Amino acid sequence: MKQAVHFGAGNIGRGFIGLLLTQSDYHVTFLDVNDTVIQALKQRNEYAVEHVGETVESIQVVNVTGVNSRTEPQLTQDSLNQAELITTAVGPSILPVIAKTLVQTIENRSHNQVQSYLNIIACENTIGGSYQLERALRALLSQEARLYLDQWVGFPNAAVDRIVPNQVNEDPLLVKVEPFFEWVIDTKGIKGPLTIEGANFTDRLEAFIERKLFTVNTGHATVAYAAFRKGYPTIPEAMKDEQVERLLAGVLDETGAYLVNQYGFDAEVQQKYILKTIKRFKNPYVVDEVVRVARGVLRKLSANDRFIKPLQECSRVGLPVDHLIASIANALHYDAIDDIEAVKLQELIKNKGLKATLAQVSGLDSGSELIARIIKQY
Repeated sequence: MKQAVHFGAGNIGRGFIGLLLTQSDYHVTFLDVNDTVIQALKQRNEYAVEHVGETVESIQVVNVTGVNSRTEPQLTQDSLNQAELITTAVGPSILPVIAKTLVQTIENRSHNQVQSYLNIIACENTIGGSYQLERALRALLSQEARLYLDQWVGFPNAAVDRIVPNQVNEDPLLVKVEPFFEWVIDTKGIKGPLTIEGANFTDRLEAFIERKLFTVNTGHATVAYAAFRKGYPTIPEAMKDEQVERLLAGVLDETGAYLVNQYGFDAEVQQKYILKTIKRFKNPYVVDEVVRVARGVLRKLSANDRFIKPLQECSRVGLPVDHLIASIANALHYDAIDDIEAVKLQELIKNKGLKATLAQVSGLDSGSELIARIIKQY
């Protein structure tokens, strides 16, 4: 059986990536610091994933185990040394930490002249996640190991999409997920053969990454920040508000126009993708908390993320941006007291003023028309 290691035994790791890998004849070792989950994986070597909707489908995931990457460093390295595929679902900010863990793995392979391919895929909500990981790792390697990396290790970028809400289950391994998923992998970054059942492979990944990021992620965040201002606790509840749904539809029309213009997506196909996305947010069986979707507001307002990049690109080619501006203004009002980034954002606004804060966070020119319009909307 093929060997895979996945960084992150959370809900996305178990309910999405790990599930697909086991269905592709991989034995999956999860690396995480959550000892409750890791010990349960070690003891049982299986867990259940439930598709939640009008009907519930339960899938039993087998051929899995866990290793505590904090307390079991040797087992961690042993697992990585044996891997044919390494994946992550930990959040983009953790990728530099993973790079440090992978140094010994690549140095060992290089020293032992292991002549087999290894692919490392960062399955994160960010553009170029695998390349980010590669850059961080390459900077830490010896010259010999860098040469080995060039020949034997692939870092294909990927776009991933599955809504997995916050949940507390009696069984610590059970994961409830929506039925829809999409995992698109860039063929240009792959070294050697790679087959994953259910994943799509393409040589134009950037188009699919941005389609997902600027439809699903921009849309999700749009609903979350509007919902927070109105006091709704969950996304499905907020989607019952006609004003919230109109804002969402307006934002997705604007980002959709950019995607069609930039990448040549068929306008009718994009509209169907938008309608499917809206339907997913309305799913009453996937109760996603607003504060979960809204977290990371500073990152979500950064230059290349879900709001500012489509705002700039639409503006550059003369496409409408009114709804994007309204959504960015909502994000700037996000002030959840138990959210570290929300607190920091409000402190910046208080100490520096809205214009300087927006320029700092978004990378927009403080004197630009876009900032003036956002401030007016705010």
